[in-house]
Amino acid sequence: MRNLKPIYLSTALALVLASCGGAKQIISTPVENIDTLPLKVTPLAENDLKRWSHLDLVRDTVPGMSVDKAYSELLKNKKGSTVIVGIVDSGVDIRHEDLQGVIWVNPKEIAGNGIDDDKNGYIDDINGWNFLGDSNNEQLEMTRIVKKGPGTPEYDKAKAQLEEELAGIMQTKQQIDMIVAADKAIKEHLKKDNFNLDDVKAIETSDEKLSQYKAIFTQILSGTSKEDFDKRIKAGVDFVYGQLNYNLNVDFDGRSIVGDNPEDIKDTKYGNNNVIGPDPEDAKHGTHVSGIVAQVRNNNKGGDGVANNVKIMAVRAVPNGDEYDKDIALGIRYAVDNGAKVINGSFGKYYSPNKEWVQDALKYAAKKDVLVIFAAGNDSKDLDVENKYPSDSYDGSPEISNNVLIIGALAPSYGINEVAGFSNYGTKNVDIFAPGVQIYATTPNQTYEYLQGTSMASPNVAGVAALIRSYYPKLSASQVKQIIMESGTPLKNEVKVGEDQHKANFSTISKTGKIVNAYNALLMAEQMSK
Repeated sequence: MRNLKPIYLSTALALVLASCGGAKQIISTPVENIDTLPLKVTPLAENDLKRWSHLDLVRDTVPGMSVDKAYSELLKNKKGSTVIVGIVDSGVDIRHEDLQGVIWVNPKEIAGNGIDDDKNGYIDDINGWNFLGDSNNEQLEMTRIVKKGPGTPEYDKAKAQLEEELAGIMQTKQQIDMIVAADKAIKEHLKKDNFNLDDVKAIETSDEKLSQYKAIFTQILSGTSKEDFDKRIKAGVDFVYGQLNYNLNVDFDGRSIVGDNPEDIKDTKYGNNNVIGPDPEDAKHGTHVSGIVAQVRNNNKGGDGVANNVKIMAVRAVPNGDEYDKDIALGIRYAVDNGAKVINGSFGKYYSPNKEWVQDALKYAAKKDVLVIFAAGNDSKDLDVENKYPSDSYDGSPEISNNVLIIGALAPSYGINEVAGFSNYGTKNVDIFAPGVQIYATTPNQTYEYLQGTSMASPNVAGVAALIRSYYPKLSASQVKQIIMESGTPLKNEVKVGEDQHKANFSTISKTGKIVNAYNALLMAEQMSK
């Protein structure tokens, strides 16, 4: 899963080291006026920041999805039907106060009797299925390719990339280790853990090393609190050592505990019904994604979910490392077969030895009228140049089905910086953009956090898709895809994208050149359903 972890790291180090009518006919403000809106120069208030993705570009001048406007003007006194949303991810803390009432319960299964009551191949799958069993840490796909040895497809490319990434992570490890050592030394000198900038400035020492550590923390604490630093450095440490011990380690074997053959798509009798996973904290990613879609609206807890008539089906298939194609293919099929009408996949990788298994699953979802939404990825790459898996099109080929959306990430700042610096993009291979920076949602053990990534943009769109499918259930998955793309707000302003942060016109960095707009989408759904 190459989603949040690299973003955690970069944030930590930055702080510590310094056509159906078309959108034009239904948009709430004439398109030509949008690109001349005054820029919002004051920061968002905390209450607005927690739900900025629900705000309106025209009214609030932040590139939100107009969700609040949709509820207040279009959905008042309307009743929708329940939509099951499959969350294929790292696990979901189904005990969370803001999620437990919206978790899917398998109506055909009797809990705890050890029998496959509904005969779907999964025993006691009450809330979904865990295809990872008790495993969590995994290698990256390129590491698995190198482990298999010469002669394996893409071996030379994977080996060169692995060596490059190992060299880079060792440099990062040196920096992280130095900061951790500085933290420890200052704690010992001051005889307290929670020191502040004044404490550090007051240190008097002739010790050259301690003087160096003092300088480091004078810089760090000038820009952030010690509490915030502690969280970020922990994330940095976890990332670096996770890469070295698991993700980039050719000798690591994380799969043996599962007990299946990951190279055999017909070997399906594996995993368990614990959709949280062995450690709730490792389900942070999936819990956050679920909250973006479905955390309860207007209950004065945490943030607000996009959709109000949903049940979350948890499918645990994404480890700390790269997901296996087999787990993703079977996870998609599981969600489809058990009634999901929208599936969110906030994961991805750049090698996929068995991509045909996943593509077959996407075609199967299309046949069963299920919309699948994927995050575009967080590596600032042009996906027209480099393939990211899974997708519905590779190397310029036609789309394999009409039920897949690929989502890029927006930041809460209309103008030159509105595209998240980490977001992948592509005129052909990213469909549309949605909010993905500073998104506030549920995290394990009754907590809430701001997280960022295209991982957060994708479930924002899954929530809009669920709204459409709830209030206009006769519309097909392909029609919902069409609505989301055509009803988006088109922008033509200059933005920064890519690793070099070069300037590009927003209209050129995705297939639509638009940002998702729930209000417009529901208007178009109303028109199309007639």
